[in-house]
Amino acid sequence: MQCFPSLVLALSSLLGALALLQLSLYLRVPSRYGKHEERLCRPRGRLPARCAWFLQELPSFLVPALLLALRSPPRLEPLGCRLLCCLFCWHYFYRTFIYPFFTRGRPFPLQLLFFGMLFCIYNGFLQGYYLIYCAEYPNDWCTDIRFTSGLLLFLLGMGINIHSDLLLRQLRKPGEVTYKIPQGGLFTYISGANYFGEIVEWFGFAIATWSLPAFAFAFFTLCCIGPRAYHHHRYYLKTFTDYPKSRKALIPFVF
Repeated sequence: MQCFPSLVLALSSLLGALALLQLSLYLRVPSRYGKHEERLCRPRGRLPARCAWFLQELPSFLVPALLLALRSPPRLEPLGCRLLCCLFCWHYFYRTFIYPFFTRGRPFPLQLLFFGMLFCIYNGFLQGYYLIYCAEYPNDWCTDIRFTSGLLLFLLGMGINIHSDLLLRQLRKPGEVTYKIPQGGLFTYISGANYFGEIVEWFGFAIATWSLPAFAFAFFTLCCIGPRAYHHHRYYLKTFTDYPKSRKALIPFVF
């Protein structure tokens, strides 16, 4: 396999278009799973949350690994390129092999699982293909301000995301499916602290890679989970009369 810049451009452009489609579909009406699932919807066609999250996130880890295995000889030079590929795989190692086994979410619809897996295959191929076959960085890229600032944002966002997930898990005892008001961490200021962390994480990755595929993915993340944070905020305000009125949906003190 060799690098085709036109393929990277086409796939990145399509990812940007999919982001706008997601925004148009779910800006007013949330995707129907979790707390936004219709109450009268029958429980058929669902998988337990742990199994669903594992299957959905797995391609984002396996596809880049497969692309690297097919590359002969392996190409991940210089050090900056190796680190960038590790960041992507590190996130999805956590999302695939650690997060699902601690989640206490509700059963996940098979239809959404199917589309989620398709996206992870698509994005895993795009990011992995670019970094392994196309990316070219100078030998001192790991000291470039774009890499260092992006890396710091990535680590900050991932820390916020993991910590916020931990706080959400602590709201429920094993077997519980009721929703409660999240407390602590960035939840003190915003309703979508976990989503905010993931958005910061992928924009940090985009800055560190300084590439069109990564910026397209960061934009997709914003358009996909940004509206969901907004709908979570509205749900909390509507459901809990004692919900803190000072909290914003996604960005502290702004939105």
